[in-house]
Amino acid sequence: MKLAADIQAFAARIGHDFGQPALLTQALTHASMSSATRADNQRLEFLGDRVLGLVMAEALLKADKKAAEGALAPRFNALVRKETCAEVARDCGLGEVLKLGRSEMISGGRKKEALLGDAMEAVIAAVYLDAGFDAARALVLRLWGERIAKVESDARDPKTSLQEWAQGRAMPPPVYEETGREGPDHQPVFTVRVTLANGETEAAKAGSKRIAEQMAARALLSRLSS
Repeated sequence: MKLAADIQAFAARIGHDFGQPALLTQALTHASMSSATRADNQRLEFLGDRVLGLVMAEALLKADKKAAEGALAPRFNALVRKETCAEVARDCGLGEVLKLGRSEMISGGRKKEALLGDAMEAVIAAVYLDAGFDAARALVLRLWGERIAKVESDARDPKTSLQEWAQGRAMPPPVYEETGREGPDHQPVFTVRVTLANGETEAAKAGSKRIAEQMAARALLSRLSS
């Protein structure tokens, strides 16, 4: 099977030469584009999530040989969360080569946090099945790059940090409000707005309300600290 030129370019960007190119094609195929003869990336996503977790757990233990589990856990969560996977996907242009059905194309699927994060995990699984764990580890460490070294500053829950910011200024806790929901029941996308008592507000979209709340809090914190 020969890859299309744009997918070949993507493989070059992530630095892996696929011996089984069909695996990469599957990893980039969303459920909205699947058919009886075209498998989607959901099973690969399931596997890739576990491979990513093992790579990151191993990397964190190696980076800090004295850290207790309580210190490692938030760092781990920051590195494997869906938002981080989506950030990595955007960095390597994964959205440009996602295979989407018409409805997802129209609704901006190439930019959706959940779709990008899921596909990134599927790509990790494709590399793992194609060339083994060492190749998958090398891919993850290459793509995640400096995020691993800088993870401690990103490890805190942004909702907790925003609440502490508000409390430090004698404000009540931030208020989170679901302002929209779109997409099918099996794959909804939520819009959540966070508002402070002083009127400062931000909104975010994600495949779960919890992630949307975290993204909105992180966006507001970033603006308040700029």
